[in-house]
Amino acid sequence: MSRKKEYFLIVDTETCNTIEQPLPYDIGYCICDRNGNVYLERSFVVAEIFCDLADVMQSAYYANKIPTYWEDIKQGKKLLRTYHTIKKTVREDMKKYHIKKVGAYNMAFDKRALNNLSRYVTKSFTRWFFPFGTEYFCIWNMACQVIMARKTYIDFAEKNGLISEKGNIFTNAECCYKFLKNELDFAESHTGLEDVKIETEILAECYRKHKKMDKKINPACWQLIQKKRKELKNKKTA
Repeated sequence: MSRKKEYFLIVDTETCNTIEQPLPYDIGYCICDRNGNVYLERSFVVAEIFCDLADVMQSAYYANKIPTYWEDIKQGKKLLRTYHTIKKTVREDMKKYHIKKVGAYNMAFDKRALNNLSRYVTKSFTRWFFPFGTEYFCIWNMACQVIMARKTYIDFAEKNGLISEKGNIFTNAECCYKFLKNELDFAESHTGLEDVKIETEILAECYRKHKKMDKKINPACWQLIQKKRKELKNKKTA
């Protein structure tokens, strides 16, 4: 394995409990490069949450998918594992591929969710999910800058009604992917690994632009598109 190639871990979680204190029951991730080539995929169901917190799971946003999860576990599509086993596997994979950078479409949320899982299961003995020194990047922030803060995406969103009740253009992964593939009927799976797959494609498209990007976590990145939209409207009326 060449050390010259840079590998990333892209992660996505599905959670129960509250937005402020999310607890992941589904952890999906892949190892990829900046061109979107995938070298490894994992799909885990967290036993301490999915099984031990059955009452909390019933209030999860996608609780209706619980029977599907059990079927996937039976078929081996998802692995039901303890937190400690999942964490050990993640760290072994990161070591094997010399990974220092971990990304997600909304890294602020997934990072918080995974750290919260660590603190919940270990009763705060362990407070961080990923190894010390891990660098985090946000695909959402990257995509907002080089894919969606452009006239082509804004026109696409307006034409196809990808606008919130408050009048803001949507910038989630599903809408970004609809634009990239020109598939209006596309719907995100909202299961860890399946969502990781589209996020990896979005990441690769960001790098293909060869534009300068701020890759850091920025929960306000969606505002870039709203600002660009306002600028375009002002130009029309000028």
